[in-house]
Amino acid sequence: VEWAERGAADSSARSTLFRGELLASALQIQQAFASQNQTNNFVVDEVSRKVYLATVNMVYQLNGTLSVEVEKRTGPVEDNLLCHAPQLPQAPCEHPKSLTDNFNKLLELDREQGVLVVCGSVYQGFCELRKMENISEIAVEFPPHGEKTVFPSMLNIAANHPNASTVGLIFRSHGGNTRLLVGATYTGAGTQFFPKNHSKEDLRFENTPEIAIRSLNINDLSRLFTYDINPSEDNVFKIKQEVKQKNKLNFVHAFIQKTYAYIAINNDANMGHKQNQPNSILARICLDTENTRKSTSESRKLTESFIQMPLQCGYNGNIYNRLVSVHPAEIHSGSGEGLDSHLFGVFTKSDRKSALCAFRFSDIEEEIRQGRRNCSNSPSSDVQVLDSVIQGSGAACVHKGNLVLQPEQLDCGAAHLQHPLALRRPLRATPLFESLGLSSVAVDNIHNHTVVFLGTSTGRLRKNLTVANQWALKLPAGESVHHIMTFDPMDRNYLYLMTSHHLLRVKVAACGQYRSCSDCLGAGDAHCGWCTLESRCSIQRECSGGLMVRSWIGMGEGPQQCPSMTLTPQEISLSDVGILINGSVPDLVGSRVECDYGLGVATVATVHLDYGPAQIQTCPLLPRERYPHIPPGRDHLMVPVAIKVNGTSVVSGTFLIYDCERTGAINPKIAFQEELECDFGSEQRYEARWLNSVSEVKCSGVMVTLPFVPSLSLFLSVEVYNCGVGSGDCSQCWGREDQGHLCGWCDNICRTRDDCQYMSSQCPDPEITKISPLSGPLEGGTLLTVQGRNMGRRADVVKVSIGMVPCKILPYRYTVSVQLVCVTGQTFDPTNDVVRVTVNQNAMGVSKEVYSYLVPKLLSMEPRKGSRSGGTRVTLRGEYLDTGSQVRVKVNGTQDFVVCTSGGRTITVTGQGFDLVQSVSMEVLGIGQDACKVQSSSMITCSSPASSQSQQATVEFLLNGVLYTGDGPAFDGPDQEEEEEPHRGHFLLEYVEDPQFFTANKEKLIKHHPGEPLTLIINKGPSDLDLAPEEYSVMIGSYPCDISFHNNQLFHCTINGSLGSSEGVLPVTVRVGNFERIIAKVQLGGSELAIVVSIVVCCVLLLLCTVALVVYCTKSRRAERYWQKTLLQMEEMESQIRDEIRKGFAELQTDMTDLTKELNRSQGIPFLEYKQFVTRTFFPKMCSDYERSLVQPVYENDALGPRALPETHPLLQDWQVWGLNHVVCSLASLLTIALHGKLEYYTSIMKDLLVDLIDASAAKNPKLMLRRTESVVEKMLTNWMSICMYSYLKETVGEPFFLLLCAIKQQINKGSIDAITGKARYTLNEEWLLRENVEAKPQNINVSFQGCGMDSLAVKVVNTDTICQVKEKILEAFYKNLPFSQWPRAEDVDLEWFASGSNSRILQDLDNTSVMEDGRKKLNTVTHYQIPEGASFAMSMKDKRDNTLGRGRSHTHTHSVLPHDEPFENKKSHRQSHRKKVLPEIYLTRLLSTKGTLQKFLDDLFQAILSIPAERPPLAIKYFFDFLEEQADKRGITDPDTLHIWKTNCLPLRFWVNILKNPQFVFDIEKTDHMDACLSVIAQAFIDACSVSDLQLGKDSPTNKLLYAKEIPEYKKRVQCYYKQIHEMAPLSEQEMNAHLAEESRKYRNEFNTNLALTEIYKYAKKYRNQVVSALESNPTAKRTQLHHKFEQVIALVEDNIYECSSEA
Repeated sequence: VEWAERGAADSSARSTLFRGELLASALQIQQAFASQNQTNNFVVDEVSRKVYLATVNMVYQLNGTLSVEVEKRTGPVEDNLLCHAPQLPQAPCEHPKSLTDNFNKLLELDREQGVLVVCGSVYQGFCELRKMENISEIAVEFPPHGEKTVFPSMLNIAANHPNASTVGLIFRSHGGNTRLLVGATYTGAGTQFFPKNHSKEDLRFENTPEIAIRSLNINDLSRLFTYDINPSEDNVFKIKQEVKQKNKLNFVHAFIQKTYAYIAINNDANMGHKQNQPNSILARICLDTENTRKSTSESRKLTESFIQMPLQCGYNGNIYNRLVSVHPAEIHSGSGEGLDSHLFGVFTKSDRKSALCAFRFSDIEEEIRQGRRNCSNSPSSDVQVLDSVIQGSGAACVHKGNLVLQPEQLDCGAAHLQHPLALRRPLRATPLFESLGLSSVAVDNIHNHTVVFLGTSTGRLRKNLTVANQWALKLPAGESVHHIMTFDPMDRNYLYLMTSHHLLRVKVAACGQYRSCSDCLGAGDAHCGWCTLESRCSIQRECSGGLMVRSWIGMGEGPQQCPSMTLTPQEISLSDVGILINGSVPDLVGSRVECDYGLGVATVATVHLDYGPAQIQTCPLLPRERYPHIPPGRDHLMVPVAIKVNGTSVVSGTFLIYDCERTGAINPKIAFQEELECDFGSEQRYEARWLNSVSEVKCSGVMVTLPFVPSLSLFLSVEVYNCGVGSGDCSQCWGREDQGHLCGWCDNICRTRDDCQYMSSQCPDPEITKISPLSGPLEGGTLLTVQGRNMGRRADVVKVSIGMVPCKILPYRYTVSVQLVCVTGQTFDPTNDVVRVTVNQNAMGVSKEVYSYLVPKLLSMEPRKGSRSGGTRVTLRGEYLDTGSQVRVKVNGTQDFVVCTSGGRTITVTGQGFDLVQSVSMEVLGIGQDACKVQSSSMITCSSPASSQSQQATVEFLLNGVLYTGDGPAFDGPDQEEEEEPHRGHFLLEYVEDPQFFTANKEKLIKHHPGEPLTLIINKGPSDLDLAPEEYSVMIGSYPCDISFHNNQLFHCTINGSLGSSEGVLPVTVRVGNFERIIAKVQLGGSELAIVVSIVVCCVLLLLCTVALVVYCTKSRRAERYWQKTLLQMEEMESQIRDEIRKGFAELQTDMTDLTKELNRSQGIPFLEYKQFVTRTFFPKMCSDYERSLVQPVYENDALGPRALPETHPLLQDWQVWGLNHVVCSLASLLTIALHGKLEYYTSIMKDLLVDLIDASAAKNPKLMLRRTESVVEKMLTNWMSICMYSYLKETVGEPFFLLLCAIKQQINKGSIDAITGKARYTLNEEWLLRENVEAKPQNINVSFQGCGMDSLAVKVVNTDTICQVKEKILEAFYKNLPFSQWPRAEDVDLEWFASGSNSRILQDLDNTSVMEDGRKKLNTVTHYQIPEGASFAMSMKDKRDNTLGRGRSHTHTHSVLPHDEPFENKKSHRQSHRKKVLPEIYLTRLLSTKGTLQKFLDDLFQAILSIPAERPPLAIKYFFDFLEEQADKRGITDPDTLHIWKTNCLPLRFWVNILKNPQFVFDIEKTDHMDACLSVIAQAFIDACSVSDLQLGKDSPTNKLLYAKEIPEYKKRVQCYYKQIHEMAPLSEQEMNAHLAEESRKYRNEFNTNLALTEIYKYAKKYRNQVVSALESNPTAKRTQLHHKFEQVIALVEDNIYECSSEA
């Protein structure tokens, strides 16, 4: 802030702003009101001047003289912090209530509606609306009697604790609606205000946000005190529960400036940790007081415009970091451009030091605009998004390219911009005034002067002006001044202020004490001025003609404007007199003007003219006989004269009356001489002669100017000067002009101007010869002396700077041209630079010496003790200690302590000379006294007494029975009470809640075997106590425990010795001072039985190990022999396997190439529709039923729409059959269907439930979270993934997945497949491997399909295929480009073979030609019918379905091999079977052949799944992974494996594995059991790739894991790379994700019958009605919002016709 005095001043004047002596009091208490109870708030009516005062349990209505008109008692009342307000219907309280004092938290006046808003601390911060005219009457009853739709959020408005802060203000919206903005400190669970051990009874979090805008329209009671716009969450500022400990907001004041609401806040979470960092915050919210938006119905969200910035008062470690009072004011800027808006604030530090700082509102507004630009266009570290707020838009600023923000958006944000915002860089200000114990501030602009009123905690009111004057007023009882002071709205010369038990009306000036104009204007009080026509000192308002021009002279005009008179002539020879009145006098024309000669007679004066400030009057002299006689021996008489205006003397003076005859007689030699002589009071006389027509005389070179033509010898007082003396340079010479000396600089010498032929007023550039001192501190304030030549004629034309740092000149220490003294400014870094002196802004001089800004350092001090009486010489050693113009050394200070309420904590007092103390005690004022012990000459230890509550207390020490008052000597003086700290020798002691201790798992009973060492892990709950390790003690029974600390919140308690078993149960007791609590008990067991049991167990284990070793050795030898036999066969087959792999791959590659071409030319991949995909994914076991019911049907030719559905859906009846897990999954899926059109809302529900699930899992084993689907939220997550990933699945993964399925099917069909068992030569699953050497030869046949409309096709079969298998391959060849659901079945077609000529036959699996083998009928194959290569076939549909083998096969039939579980009675068969079973594992190599053939397709699939295409990034995955990372970070989970497992359980295991194992969810294809087995192997490989644990594989490991063991490490790298790429993607804001979800909802709108889904959900709720109601009643949140009553109302509403109601809903 630039402070102005007569035009301008610069910032360097701030350090001397308020220096000066304490003058006589300029403040007067006019009226006072004393209250028996502690005062809380007050407000003044600007029209009626009534004052409303709220105290504890009382509200007063006072008149303008502070007399009581009405009073109303508001407490105490029966209440409990854990109970709802009794005004809430149906809200009984289970906790005991007691009489509770009602502290007023909010007092606001709404004059337009005629109500007074009174909010107290009882009843959860309940507010009343009382009448302004009579506060004893309620203006509006709220809630209305009998109203049932009342919610706790409408009642819980203010803070509900005496020590918690609340601020508020009332404003009008553009629609004329009245609104109430409230900021209240959170007092719920986890805060110091909340009762201990009641964490489940928190009524504040859900119902009381930190900041809210509420409706205050008394004509709309249904919405009174509700959040003003819908949805209600959008008009509040609410901090998330998990970060409330980091945001302990303490509100100071709320006020309106322009169209903004400003809220001053302290974040108490940082207090005590960052003493040199600002904790004060200024928040701004845009108010809809003007309709600047296009739509009148659109309302701005609170968080949308919310932005906050830190305020910093002080620099370089000297920071006042807590804001206690603010006051906005319009003050004169000093630039001549009118008033400028500033915010004044009082800041304090922990040592009670305080300071006043000021901030420009224009700077605040510009910082806000720049912050919004940075967040949108160029993200930087200077601004962040408050992710701690529930209604926020995201966690970080988002770069939006070249987005140009409109002025409205820069000031108030917008819905599409990030919000709410917080600026990181504080707005800094230099302290204007520093003192002890400042508590409040009020500022006013008086006649372009800034006047600051400061209240103190010691009961003083200070008045400070910019001209360095101070006044102080001592208030009653020395009570601390409340942080809000208010000027009288009708007369700003009066100030209302409140102390702890008084309300005062103080007059801001006592001008009547000044009796003369010079004293009045010289006092430096901006309120006081000289009332000319009343000839007294007064404030302008009290001057009767104060509004007339020049009738009231203010301080800014100066004493030179005081009225004075000049008589013309001064010496009169008995004729009329002309009087010239100088100074500031109003126009006297029309007034009664008289000349009073002090002789009891006056003559009427005549006003001749009025030009500017001077006026001429003519007064006739009295007749000669009216004057006294001239004394003998004298020739003149002195006559007093005064000018009276309307009877009041305005100005006075004297004149001389000469008797010329007496003059000639007394001086006969001089009276008529023509020659003149000059007599200067010495013996010597000088010749004189007349000059310029005898209007001037010249006497020895001295020029004397006379105002008239002399006619006789004169006696004059003249000034003799010599231009050549004392004028060593040009500036000194010309500078004498201000003294009236007519000197000029010519010929390099100063002469009289008449003696100069040529003169130049331009002087040479300044020359600096010396500067002193040569260094100073960074903070500035050093008095720098500059000596030289030509350094200006006057101080106001000279400017001094050190480099770029200004140095403020002190005019009163300026010596023209040769020397000046200035005060150095502040800089932030050490620097060296020259001193520059500039004259008239053009001539500059530079010093040869350099001035250095240095940082003094103190390294040592000797001696370290001395007498209290002083006089000890102390030697200080360090660096740059001589820096600056003045060095001061300060010794001693105070220290703060923190103890627990139980007391007993050891307080260590350090000092000197304690060996002289015989007795010492410590008294905590208001709590108790305790004896102390002197430990040494420098240390005393005391035990703190117990306190009943948390509080701050003052400590005094009694040494030898005498109160200790400080370390230094006491000085007595009239102003000592103001200058010294009020409580010398007092210390602060803070009582906080007792610490909480519990064991690691919170066990109450710990079992322990005697004789063994015992170690307990003890956790300490959050506490403000900074306990030292030696302050703890733990006892287990009577045994002390050794304590070792792990960190501040955890320590180990160990007993190495044995505990006596005879005691049974030992309590674990923790002691800290007087605090003592049993946290658990140790139960001791018998030691003899434990030893016996241990010996027996060891013997048994030794025996078992021996047996196991013998068995293992035997098995190993057998396996070695077996391996030697198989090794030879393996080597023989190696080359054959290699050839088979190469051959199979080539064949399959050719087949897949042809398949790909066919897909490109035809209809493509048979994807299922979205609705079928959803129902099959959501309801995998009953998808067909749900597809028929939940998919929205199309009603054709039916005007009535859907028919009435059956009363009970079959799916609901199946729940008991499927079990509870199926019920959970079905309910979650039904919820998903019902909310499919509102995916944003569905996502928010899922996230909230997931947070609860994460909390529950984090307390147990977080790595197991989401591994299974055991709850509704887990199934909801599965469904959410399916919805969000469908497009990505279809567009990116679908094609490689379908090609893999086709590849698997063709590879299986390439070899032999047993029709009975389903086992095949080529497979990926060991259980489905055909372990026989069945040779299969491929051959081609030509087939035509009657009625298919296609030419005959060549179909590839193998000679071991059964007729049914041939049919299936033919059907696939003809229908491969159609969905499988449109294929005919093999049982529905006939296959006719044209053998030769016209002969043909129908081929079947079983007919009369079938052969028997080992007692079983063998199925007919291509080889059985001896079908040649290129044979011709015809296929046709059957007229009616016959009973075929498809339903008639049994264990009595066989195909390629015999079932392995059939007993063999035939010896030959037995031998053959034995031979086949000798080495069945030899065929496992076929698994490798199949794997190698399919490897490329599998790699393509995994690459598609684990890659991020630029054109289609998986937004949902990025959003959800960021959510998981955020939750892990909030819970302190830093293990990367845990986060990896969470992501794996959410995406790969929950979605991709489900898709891989169930391709029928995505495609319209046939999934055979064999295909399912192969996909299980692939899914297992995918699961292993996503696992964080290494696979421990051996020869006994299952082949399903061994098959892809070599590829798993590479796949793991892909998975980790995929997760990393997702992490590095740009963050996804809530708006972008919501837009994505809204688009998904829109694309598939009206796809599902949501009414049926709602009906099914309702039936489920109805079926479990009792359990649901019981759960709602037991849940505190549901109970507060009365959900159980709403649930019963829903049941009652739809009970008659549920389906009709659901359709209407």
